[in-house]
Amino acid sequence: MIDKSWESEFRERLSAVYDEMKWLYAELYHNDEQAFDYYCKMLHDYYRARSAELKKWDAERSKNPDWYKGNDMLGMQMYVNCFAGNLKGVEKKLDYIKECGVNYLHMMPLMETTEGKSDGGYAVSDFRKILPELGTIEDLARLSGKCHKKGISVCLDFVMNHTSEDHEWAKRAKAGEKEYQDRYFFFDDWTIPNEYEKTVPQVFPTTAPGNFTWCEEAGKVVMTQFYPYQWDLNFANPVVFNDMTANMLFMCNCGVDIIRLDAVPYIWKQLGTNCRNLPQVHTLVRIMHMAADVVCPGTLLLGEVVMEPSKLAPYFGTVDKPECHMLYNATTMCTMWNTVATKDVRLLRHQMDTVFSLPKEFIFLNYLRCHDDIGWGLDFDFLANFGMEQVAHKKYINDYLKGAYWGSNSRGELYNDDPRLGDARLCGTTASLCGIEAAEYENCEWKEEQAIRLDLMLHAFLFTQTGLPIIYSGDEIGQLNDYSYHDDPLKRDDSRYIHRGNMNWEDAEKRHDAGTRQGRLFEGIQKLLAIHRSFRLFDDDADAWTLDTWNDHVLGIGRYKDGEKLLALFNFSENDQTAWINEEEDYTDLMTGEPREAKAVGIPACGFTWLYHSFNEGGKTV
Repeated sequence: MIDKSWESEFRERLSAVYDEMKWLYAELYHNDEQAFDYYCKMLHDYYRARSAELKKWDAERSKNPDWYKGNDMLGMQMYVNCFAGNLKGVEKKLDYIKECGVNYLHMMPLMETTEGKSDGGYAVSDFRKILPELGTIEDLARLSGKCHKKGISVCLDFVMNHTSEDHEWAKRAKAGEKEYQDRYFFFDDWTIPNEYEKTVPQVFPTTAPGNFTWCEEAGKVVMTQFYPYQWDLNFANPVVFNDMTANMLFMCNCGVDIIRLDAVPYIWKQLGTNCRNLPQVHTLVRIMHMAADVVCPGTLLLGEVVMEPSKLAPYFGTVDKPECHMLYNATTMCTMWNTVATKDVRLLRHQMDTVFSLPKEFIFLNYLRCHDDIGWGLDFDFLANFGMEQVAHKKYINDYLKGAYWGSNSRGELYNDDPRLGDARLCGTTASLCGIEAAEYENCEWKEEQAIRLDLMLHAFLFTQTGLPIIYSGDEIGQLNDYSYHDDPLKRDDSRYIHRGNMNWEDAEKRHDAGTRQGRLFEGIQKLLAIHRSFRLFDDDADAWTLDTWNDHVLGIGRYKDGEKLLALFNFSENDQTAWINEEEDYTDLMTGEPREAKAVGIPACGFTWLYHSFNEGGKTV
């Protein structure tokens, strides 16, 4: 239904997508016209509630819908409490964030949760309230406004697969209200849950085995794919979808520009399937995309889909019918750490070939580390060509990166270790995994030199990829592992807290001291960022490919746009190496500004080289 009394701008936006939206909604919800009419009215309510300032922001973004593409974006991810205590604290640190070159700020979940049952903020008990210790909705709106004035976009997680068992809906379901039990997956006994268990994989088989939990208050079984206190929502119920879309738009009206759709592949369940990546998921995301286009067209949807890039494509949708604007590139991240452990770039090159073969319209969010663990979703079929067996290989890379392998300077900890299956994930800060922690503990100068060089090389690799680079707060100064979580009874069973430590502001004060680890990393990353922003060949629509270096320790990447060419060479070995390339043009080393031949290029241990050539008359001053 389109009401003629609605504002002309709203009617025009809704009319542009109305037929498709109604058709998809009807297909999903069996022609429930009453629910769809409610959906349209709800969109209008949030359009009307949107502030004049945010509508102006929408208009500016609509003039440049590709604002998030290009070579000028840099993201930073943080936990608000760890970074600055609360939202007002972050507001006071905006100058520091801007100094880091950041124009995309991702704050980890802020919404209300229950202490001890929060899963790092991903068990939401109220989608309209900020955790009291972090601030208020008004604080979020004010911070977003301050960010916008500094040209910083704000990203926030939208946990849409489940709620906390302490959410109002869950409380009423526990009390026996059928309307609210229908918002989840409740069963009178274990018959149907046991059928689901035959085909649905377990998310956390060691810390939270199974996909269902007995709810004593309701006397029924409820679906809980992640943790027992996280109840899966039933998106086959249109009331759930309508209300969850409203919760998303509420966040947008608080000034959030990028909505990170958490665990999006899980949101539709169907008996007899693995309840992952089902077609209905794409229908839901497409409708949400259209809803944002109608209410807040300056908004982006970022999908958290942990799959290899070649299988991510459906979540982008199509050019005519887009779904997510951006997706996480988790596979490249874990393949990179595999390469740090093995010193062998063949799998990483294979991975980059896959990414570079995808359409340029696909924008990935690239990162070295994030709030989560490193799960080894590697291409083990490819590794089998080199005699590498999955269980043994995972054990090796975990042993190496936790420092249990002879000669390794990495310092990490295992997460969800399952000795029965020979499987585990890994946690640790970028600096500690690169060996900086071990070098400083041993007071070994040459080890620290090499570890810092590795850290900067990985950041150079991050900036060389196609997509939006994002750094984890503290990485800009080489923050080390925080082992204090072992003494906290609410955290000690979750090793992910090892890299979620509080920001060390005393270390941050050293960021301009070139004689310190903090200064070397901060200034080094700033130099990389400045170069990245100076050359259009780092744009997302540039041509990109891998190079034959004839050395399994050295990854080579080429980039080209508008007559400018880059050869990027990354040495993952702890020894000096040679990239056996033989290019005829004259090149300049972007890091030194000195001329350099692209023939048999020597690269120091754990180092990199960016070689630049311009085919344009007069070239470009480096």
